[in-house]
Amino acid sequence: MSDVGRNGRPRVARPVSVVTGGAGFVGTNLAARLAASGQDVVVVDNLSRPGVADNVQWLVEHFGDRVRIDVADVRDEIALEWALSGAAKVFHLAAQVAVTTSLVSPQHDHDVNVCGTLKLLEAIRRLDDPPPLLYTSTNKVYGTLPDLELHRNGDRWEPVSPLVRASGLGEDLPLDFCTPYGCSKGAADQYVLDYAKSYGLRTVVFRMSCIYGPHQHGNEDQGWVAHFLRAARAGRTVTIYGDGAQVRDILFVDDLVDAMLVAMEPSGMEGIRGRPFNMGGGPANTVSLLELLELINDLEGRPLDVEWSGERTGDQRYYVADTTRFREATGWKPSVSVEEGVEMLHRWLAAGRSGTVETAARL
Repeated sequence: MSDVGRNGRPRVARPVSVVTGGAGFVGTNLAARLAASGQDVVVVDNLSRPGVADNVQWLVEHFGDRVRIDVADVRDEIALEWALSGAAKVFHLAAQVAVTTSLVSPQHDHDVNVCGTLKLLEAIRRLDDPPPLLYTSTNKVYGTLPDLELHRNGDRWEPVSPLVRASGLGEDLPLDFCTPYGCSKGAADQYVLDYAKSYGLRTVVFRMSCIYGPHQHGNEDQGWVAHFLRAARAGRTVTIYGDGAQVRDILFVDDLVDAMLVAMEPSGMEGIRGRPFNMGGGPANTVSLLELLELINDLEGRPLDVEWSGERTGDQRYYVADTTRFREATGWKPSVSVEEGVEMLHRWLAAGRSGTVETAARL
């Protein structure tokens, strides 16, 4: 990818894809796909999240110097300048990702999610030929959805509206930032969209639902599908906040990476630049917490130990993304079902860090 310049930093020899937060769960899968396709990748990550050092080791073992690891914070302007040298595409995944952490440390949450994103946008804007940027936002920008009328149907909450049940929730929902995390991600979301309007940058926003798959070191604050599976394999108790009937559309990480790559193709970006898209598994890939527990119990052959607690601040009883807008713009749609994806993640966890799943062939 590069040699070393007089300043001691790697000198990029040809265009690269930059992935901030690239040692995280989604970033690792994205970096692997890019590297496997022959592209050089710069991963920018401060390695603060537990488990990401394992992801770095895996990337280095499998792709060698095709993946360059820059251990740096996204708020470091000098590090961003180096990382962006020769950048052809930028995927901005770095973030403070937990609602609970934002409630404890709202200033830190703001600094990482808002200031870090703004510094990256400014670093890109200063380049002679600014590369396109994809930013991963969150469904939390829509708040708790207090006006969405729901009813309980067995083990899940469902919308009263037949249209919402059939299609999910679209991008025309009003923004309703709730919790410091929702505020910070929402503010960054709006900056990314505005930089397309004010400065002509090629930017796109994914407002993501629940993503899951290999290399996910989930916990009860973020990454709950992997958290449940890891707890089941280790014989640990999991805490369910609320009644467990909360419903989400879950999207297997390979499908998300497909969407990211489609969005960043020159032909794709021209039709979607400056626009937000809800990104998830959609109505065909929904599951409640209670339903996921049953699925895991079947995979493990024994029940998962569960304890119960009250609802958490900012939680949504129902969120399912309407991905119609992105599908119509690009042709993308999810291909991995809930049952297939959860089983693949279960097998990957059972195989250990070096294990593979069928989708490894797609990397």
